[in-house]
Parts: sequence; structure tokens; C-alpha cells
Amino acid sequence: MKMKLIYPTWRKLERQTPFNLPPHGPVVFAATLPDYVDVDFLDENVEELVIDDSPDVVGLSIMLSAQLPRAYAIAGAYRDMGIPVIAGGISSTLHADEVSRHVDSVFIGETEGRMEAVLNDLKNGQLKSRYDYLKNHPPIELVGTARRDILNREKYTYRGMPLVDLVHASRGCRFNCFPCCTGYLGGKVFRPRPIDKVIEELSQIENNRLFIVDNSLAQNDAWEEELFKAMIPLKKKWVSHPIKNNDKLLKLAYEAGAWYVYQAIVDTSDVIRDRVKRYHDHGIGVEGTIILGTDDQTVDDIKRMVDFLLEINLELAEFTILTPFMQSPIRNSFAKNGRLLKNGWEDYTCDRVVFQPKQMTQEELQQSFYYAWDTFYKEKSQEVQMGNMFMKVIRREIADDTYKPVTINNDRRSITNRQAIG
Repeated sequence: MKMKLIYPTWRKLERQTPFNLPPHGPVVFAATLPDYVDVDFLDENVEELVIDDSPDVVGLSIMLSAQLPRAYAIAGAYRDMGIPVIAGGISSTLHADEVSRHVDSVFIGETEGRMEAVLNDLKNGQLKSRYDYLKNHPPIELVGTARRDILNREKYTYRGMPLVDLVHASRGCRFNCFPCCTGYLGGKVFRPRPIDKVIEELSQIENNRLFIVDNSLAQNDAWEEELFKAMIPLKKKWVSHPIKNNDKLLKLAYEAGAWYVYQAIVDTSDVIRDRVKRYHDHGIGVEGTIILGTDDQTVDDIKRMVDFLLEINLELAEFTILTPFMQSPIRNSFAKNGRLLKNGWEDYTCDRVVFQPKQMTQEELQQSFYYAWDTFYKEKSQEVQMGNMFMKVIRREIADDTYKPVTINNDRRSITNRQAIG
């Protein structure tokens, strides 16, 4: 059976330096397919999609709401050719009712141990319009090593530098953050993968730089400690979401290769100041993730936030506008109070105002978004700051003899050639 697996394009976050990470959802999904499936994967963000082929089935891996309009167009083109289309992924689950109107079948939930039955239905002409496993998670032990072999590796570089590979060590999240859909998607129970399975997958990834995409590593202290200890011999360098604010765990994280973390910054308190300082004290960089437009913010609050981020020497900052995604707690609240303004998913890119802010106008929030990006990166552009972060990790790689020289157009460049990394 031939499957064309497609990751649709979307408009990227305005002001952010353009780059494309190798997608995680498609490679995890591909690992759940039976051996007889020949997968032809195309990431439309890095390659042109030409709809002139005739696979047995098309799979749409839809992570973001903003991918939906393009996904519908692709589905329509293939269905017009008589080729069945199955959609899955985060946004297929969040928007299942809507997605089901545009495809032959929508898969809701996690696919481990389930795809053979779906494809048997397809072969027998009995494909169901909906496979709903949202509340029935497969055993976490079934999660295997992702099929990164389907990726076109040459497409995922930044100025010649290979970008990080994505991997996950757990599913589910015990936290219930107001803008997040994870509790709906993966459940509110922390489901860690067996450590040996995680280490096995990490060992098979050729890339030395990784992004551990778990929503938070700070969910179980004993598991977190065991994971970091097991990672130390691999000498990988990695990025993650928050690590537990604990000296022992932060020390272990650095020894295990922690490069920098994505840390949500919600205010200008001493708690946040101390959080960032402790990361820095342990040699770990910080990229702040800052949501603008929360109900407790005014325009002046946003300006003070930017000043604060510069004051605490944050390496990088990613500013986004609060976006009420489907199935998130904040969307339910906005809907009840008549504050939702747009449901055009192409605008759900976290850089457009799609709701009515509480303490400012829509235009004031939009301009505050531009102000935050422009002011934070006024002295040093985001590209320069990213380059500085790469220099730090290269020095660590040289120290532990894992650095691989950058190759650009088959021309080996020295580490001192800063153009290679910004």
C-alpha cells in the first residue's frame, strides 16, 4: 500500500526569524504504520506539493489550526481524483467535526496499535468516517522510535546548520494552563515513556542537537532525575520546556546536555527573576515565551514586561498574542462572554488579535505585539541572538569531543566562521 503523507503549510509567526523544524507528528505517526505501507512524506513548508500522483491513500498530518485551510484544499484535490484522504494530528482532533466534512476519515487521538485495523477497513471498502480514541490512550509502552528516515534532512537547516530533531519522553500533562489544549488531547495524567525506550530512541538519532517537546519535564522528580542520569553518557545537547526549579535536577540537566529551555514568563515578579537566574547559574540558557493580551495586562504592563526581560538578560524571547484555540479553557470562557471575534483559522498563528482584549483595544494589542518584538531585539537581532546560542553549544560540543564541523555547499567551514551560525 502506498501512502502519501502530507504536512500542510501555514503562515509563520510574524517578526520571528524564518526557519522550519523537522515535524514531529508525521514521524511519530509513520512509526505506527504496518510494515507493508510504503510512506512518501512531503512537508509542504520546505518542498512544493505537486498533486499529480496516485497513492492508495493520502494522510494529512495537521498540527496547527492555521494548517486547516490548506489541508482542506489538498484533501479536496485528492478526493476529486478518487483518492481517499485520512486526517490526523493535534488539530484534526481539536477540530474533528469540521475536519470530518472535508476528508473521508478523521482519526482522533493517538495511533499506536490502531492503524492496521484502520487500513484493513480501507482495503475492505469499510473505512469509517471517524475513529475516536481520544479518551482511550494506548499503553505508553507501545510508543516506539519515530520514523525520521522519511524526512528530507537537507531541508531542515538554518544557515547551513542542522536544526534540532524533535523527540518526546512522555505524554499527558498534570498542569491545566489556561491557553493550552494538552489536557484535552493527551489527558491530565502524566504518562512517562519507559526510560530505556527513550534512551534507545535518543541513541538512534544521528543529530547531536535535540528538542524534547514534552510540555514540561517538571512533572515527576524521580522520573526526571532518572531520565537525566540516563542521558548523560549520550552527550546530546538539547532544548526543552521547563525543568524543575531544583538545584540537584538543574545540575543533572546541564550534565545531561541541557542547552536552553523554553520558559513561560507570565509577570515581572522576583519569582521569575530568580527562575531565570537559577537556569543561568547552572549554565542553561533561557528563551522566554511571553503571551500578550491576558486579562490582567494593560499596554503599560506589556512595556514593563519588555524592560524586565532585557534587565534579566534573557537570551531569546518569543512574543505571541493570546489565541483561544479550540478545546482550551480560555476559549470556553471567551465564547460564554461573547469575546471571540474570528474563526478564520488562517489567523490563528499567535500574531493576530482574534478576540476582544479586556484592558486595551484590538489595535493596541496588535501594536504592542510589534513593540515587544522590535524593542527586545533592537540592540541585537534575533538572528544574532540565535547565533550566540549556537556558539555556546558548539563550545560545549568541542569540550566533550562531539562537535561536527558545519558543511555548507560541500565546503567545510571552521567554527570561527560566525557567518555559518549568524
